[in-house]
Amino acid sequence: MQDNLVSIITPIYNGEQFMSQTIESVLRQTYPHWEMLIVNDGSNDRSESIARQYAAEDSRIRVLTQANAGSAAARNNGIRTAKGRYMALLDADDLWEDDFLESQLKFMRENKAEVVCGAHRRIDESGNEILKPFYPPERATYKDLLKTNSISCLTGLYDSALHGKVYLHEEFGSLRDDHIYWLEIVKQAGVVYGNQKIVGSYRMSKESVTYNKKKLIVPQYKVYREVEKMSILKSLYYLSHWAWNGFKKYTHGWN
Repeated sequence: MQDNLVSIITPIYNGEQFMSQTIESVLRQTYPHWEMLIVNDGSNDRSESIARQYAAEDSRIRVLTQANAGSAAARNNGIRTAKGRYMALLDADDLWEDDFLESQLKFMRENKAEVVCGAHRRIDESGNEILKPFYPPERATYKDLLKTNSISCLTGLYDSALHGKVYLHEEFGSLRDDHIYWLEIVKQAGVVYGNQKIVGSYRMSKESVTYNKKKLIVPQYKVYREVEKMSILKSLYYLSHWAWNGFKKYTHGWN
């Protein structure tokens, strides 16, 4: 583990359309001590060749390749290889502000925090804002995250020094694996602090899984029952909160 190093884990599956923008946003970081582990999850487009072009120009970027196994497996592949103390998950179509790392590390130190997140814009495939920016709560506990995942992957930063690396549940494939990841981290840390500064841009569309909450109801219920080992009544209680909060999060505030 390198104390001042941030490991950025980026899974890619047929992500050639936006990945250059994502990588460029990392290259522009004002904080220079990072490594970017790009994990090609069996893409059949130009994703890997684009990633390797960037890796050839900057040694902080490394490319891993695996057969298609889903985002959770790809992220775990990167986490296993990571050398940094700090862990960040950045998807191949999202963007960071130039001072993302500098701002989040400073915010982490100021709050003596183990895990932090931040505010972000929500953009469409053309980069236009489609919702008002999302602002996380200033602090949230494990129980708060059971009701709604206020940690967006692109803004989360985790200090692994105290509890070590945390891995994603691959049995969930690419559905709810990130929610379980942050639940486990916050359960260990006790609290996540939310930076109210906008530190990134989350790319989304009305056709994305995030919008289609019906597809997520069963996987989310399984999070409570199979991972968190809750009773049926308790699972339904938290599921109802999750559904309502998700409705407010993704339908309120359209520009």
